[in-house]
Amino acid sequence: MRDNVEKPVICEIKEVVVETPTVKTFILDRKFKFRPGQFAMLWLPGVDEKPFGFSSDRSFTVAKVGRFTEAMHNLREGDLIGVRGPYGTFFEPLGDRILGIAGGIGSVPVVTAMEEFSKKGFEITTILGARSKEELLFIERFRRCGKLLLCTDDGSLGYRGFTTERLEELLKEDSDFDLIISCGPELMMKKVVEIGKEYNIPVQLSLERYMKCGIGLCGQCALDEEGFCVCRDGPVFWGDKLKYISEFGRYKRDKSGSKVLI
Repeated sequence: MRDNVEKPVICEIKEVVVETPTVKTFILDRKFKFRPGQFAMLWLPGVDEKPFGFSSDRSFTVAKVGRFTEAMHNLREGDLIGVRGPYGTFFEPLGDRILGIAGGIGSVPVVTAMEEFSKKGFEITTILGARSKEELLFIERFRRCGKLLLCTDDGSLGYRGFTTERLEELLKEDSDFDLIISCGPELMMKKVVEIGKEYNIPVQLSLERYMKCGIGLCGQCALDEEGFCVCRDGPVFWGDKLKYISEFGRYKRDKSGSKVLI
């Protein structure tokens, strides 16, 4: 990864798609060769540089949550943005039947993985969740991949409750899956790992941490005493590796390195 240092490629925004009240997709004039789960560092001159997962080979889907993403949401067609990457590990298929668990903006890496795996002939099932029906992402893209089960916290569409509750119900009926992949809130993913262990199903997760360099140099995204860097050793990790990470599902670190409870 340290040999993959490069300058940002300057891209023009060709289209902005409003996905939900808080999420937009930015379609660029350039395609990137990436693997599902990998990320790029997006650069806005005078603002900052932040990591985002690919939602296609020429687009990024961004939730408005802070200063940088608010600046992103103010961009329009014709505006320019820098892209550096792709970086990081990626989802790898296993067996024949793959189950995806996607929560909120965590749908981004999961949908690209499911699309790739579906094209390769794997049997796909996805549990897609959000707080409400207005916040569910990529419903039609997931449906084209295979079976789709919807969940909303408020019951406005699909199963009323959490994705992990729906996962437990599903596995009681059918536990013959070869792999679970997941991205979403970390407490959700911690529960997915526990459920996968109970049913002896391997799990791959995509983690989010505060990143500055994206290539494993600054150490900002290091995971406690094990020293794994999310940008270099992740963002996709096998669940059996994360059981050794004491901060998983407990806390993250802010830009100063201070612990922030999840």
